[in-house]
Amino acid sequence: MGGRGAKGKTVVNIYEAGPFEGRLLQWPILATAGALEVRLAETEVEVEQAQRLRYQVFYEEMSAIPTQEMRDARRDFDKYDLVCDHLLVVDRDAHDEDGQPLVVGTYRLTREKDAARAGGFYTSSEYDLSRMLAGLDPETKYLELGRSCILKSYRARPGTMQLLWKGLMAYVARFDIDLMFGCASLSGTDVEQLALPLSYLHHFHPMPADLRVRARPELSVEMNRVPAGAIDAREGLRSLPPLLKGYVRAGCCIGEGAVIDRQFGTTDVFIYFPLSGIDARYKSRFGLVK
Repeated sequence: MGGRGAKGKTVVNIYEAGPFEGRLLQWPILATAGALEVRLAETEVEVEQAQRLRYQVFYEEMSAIPTQEMRDARRDFDKYDLVCDHLLVVDRDAHDEDGQPLVVGTYRLTREKDAARAGGFYTSSEYDLSRMLAGLDPETKYLELGRSCILKSYRARPGTMQLLWKGLMAYVARFDIDLMFGCASLSGTDVEQLALPLSYLHHFHPMPADLRVRARPELSVEMNRVPAGAIDAREGLRSLPPLLKGYVRAGCCIGEGAVIDRQFGTTDVFIYFPLSGIDARYKSRFGLVK
C-alpha cells in the first residue's frame, strides 16, 4: 500500500513490510477531541513528523544536544524508531510546512518482541531490567514508554494530554498489556537542585523490593538526598514535572537510583507502571477496562 505524500514523496505503509511485519495494516482513530485525534503513525512521513516534533521540543526548546545528522535533518531519531509504534495526536485543522495535518503530540511505544529486533529496550542503556523481568510472571505482557512530548502551544489546550493518554490506554487494551515501564525525566543535571523531587520519589513511591530495578552502577546517582521525615508529600508532588506527576498520581512506582542524561540535559528515573495498580479514577477517565 503506497501513495504520494509531502512534495510528491512516496508514502510507504510501514505496517506492511520490513521491521514492521505483523502490524495492523490500518488503525482506527482511537479518540477525538474537537479537531484533535489520536492514532498510530501509518506511514514513514508520519514517523518523520513525530521525529520533527521531538526535535523541536527536546533540542530547540529544551537543552538536548543533537548529532550533526540530527541537526541537518531537524529530526530526533535512533534505531528504536524502526521497530516501535508511534502514537500521534494530530490537529486536522492545522498543517505543517509540507501541508500535512499537524502532529502536536507523540509517544513512542515498544513491545517486547519489537525491542528484541533492536537488541533490547532503550531503558536498558540506563537501568538493569534483569531483576524485574526475571521476577515477572512468564505470561506478563509489557510495554516500554518513551519520547513523550507535546508541542508547546498545545500543552495548555484542553484535552491534548488527555487524548494522548486515551490513545495509550486503547493501545494497552488492544495488546492486552499488563505492565508499562520506561524512563521519565526531570529537567536539569544538578542533582542538588533536584533533591526534593528525587527524594520524594525515592521515599514515597518505591518499586516492590523483589522486582526493584536499579540504575546501572556506573551511571547511578543517589536519590535519597532528603530524609523522608523532612519532606511534605504535597510539596514533593508539586515539585514534579507534569508528565511524571501524572504517572505518580495514576499509581506508578519508581526504581532505585537516578541517571544523568547529558545529551538531553535531564536526570532520569525509572517508572514501573502495572496496569492493575492504576488508580480507578484514571481507569474511568481514560476508558481502561483492564
